[in-house]
Amino acid sequence: MPLLRRSFRRAACALSFTALAVPGAFAQQALPTGVETALARAKVPRESVTMLVADADGLRPPRLAWRTQVPVNPASIMKLVTTYAALDLLGAAYSWSTPVYVDGTVSNGVLNGNLYIKGQGDPKLVLERAWLLLRRVQGLGITSVSGDIVLDRSAFDNTIENDPAAFDGEPLRPYNASPDALLVNFKSVNMIFTPDRGGQLARVSYEPPLASVSMQPTVALAPGECGDWRAALKPDFSDPNRIRFLGALPAACGEKSWAVAYADPRTYGLRAIGGMWAEMGGRVGGQMRDGRVPAGLRPVFEFGSPPLSEVVRDINKYSNNVMAQQVFLTLGLTQKNRGSFEASRSALGQWWRERIGTGEAPPVFDNGSGLSRDERISAAALGRMLQVAWRSPLMPELVSSLPAMGVDGTLRKRALRSGGAAHLKTGSLRDSAGMAGYVHGASGRRYVLVAIANGENAGAARAAFDALVDWAAQDN
Repeated sequence: MPLLRRSFRRAACALSFTALAVPGAFAQQALPTGVETALARAKVPRESVTMLVADADGLRPPRLAWRTQVPVNPASIMKLVTTYAALDLLGAAYSWSTPVYVDGTVSNGVLNGNLYIKGQGDPKLVLERAWLLLRRVQGLGITSVSGDIVLDRSAFDNTIENDPAAFDGEPLRPYNASPDALLVNFKSVNMIFTPDRGGQLARVSYEPPLASVSMQPTVALAPGECGDWRAALKPDFSDPNRIRFLGALPAACGEKSWAVAYADPRTYGLRAIGGMWAEMGGRVGGQMRDGRVPAGLRPVFEFGSPPLSEVVRDINKYSNNVMAQQVFLTLGLTQKNRGSFEASRSALGQWWRERIGTGEAPPVFDNGSGLSRDERISAAALGRMLQVAWRSPLMPELVSSLPAMGVDGTLRKRALRSGGAAHLKTGSLRDSAGMAGYVHGASGRRYVLVAIANGENAGAARAAFDALVDWAAQDN
């Protein structure tokens, strides 16, 4: 069966290469009238965009090829490459394991020793699942740890951590969280503000509770329209040991929630696990600390993640950056035995050469999420990969992970005027915007579509991208 699968992949890849190697197949063509009009209205130069519409099966020359050989910054569209490579290399059913170790004896609910939790890259150890992990610890009869609770984060290199403010000066935005071998709840705190009008205040609940952090339990209510309610609260997140608000919540707002990245991401896991353990009635005689599992110690259980197919869906539907980076690093860990960006770039480069080929310039990888100023790919190269993916047994998993236009994910509010159907990954940075994926034509044919703009006015090109999708769908 493995030999048959490899032969199928090679045959599919060869067919796609043949289609895209047709002489003149990527010659420049005139842009559709609706696209030209939308670009002119948005004041986006034609030379700032790259566009491709080609049959998904790769058996005909492209319908449209505009500047397709130019390497561009794809923003979050790069997640398409990371997620398809992961599906191809690891399989849709792949899951991450978080082993838990007990070093000592258990008597009368007390672990006389240390408890170890070893992270191995699980991208979805969110609040609910972290609680379930700790509940399984209590299921071992442990309610108190006389020693330490130790978090082992050594599976990923510490070089992966970055300054959360370095990319765009927004350190409190959850999308800037660094990956972590033991990534708990995306290193973020969700705050829920619930007005109690009888008491002229709003109660504030925090998910998760953070150990040794003072969290203001209430804020005042103020008259007036809701407006910019976050600014009205006058938050102070500068001290990792305290979350406070110097303003008030406008009463007209009703209940509100706000997720922020924790001010000290390095200690977030310790504080989150410690806070949840205490809230569950657990006690720690020693301390919460980072460390390594002693050699030779065997896990008492292993906590499994959802399958990769589900993780890929979360990444692509909602463009989750840190989850994409977790997957990217996992490829380095599994293929090169090192959880580093360098190893992952090497693994992805090798995969690209072997599976997608060298007919087009290969992508430039950075962190695999598109949250980068350095990542690059051409429309021709991305189109080639999408055609390979279409002919792959993994096609259903990849396509179903993409936002359905006008239905869900990042494209929920962008419906096709033609009434057609499309599954497309979006991308957006300060100087880059675009979409790429698959369009269902009115004739019944399926198309690969890539549309990316780079430049200071890139975001204004979205109407032109929508016009291109409509044009691709109206093929009858």
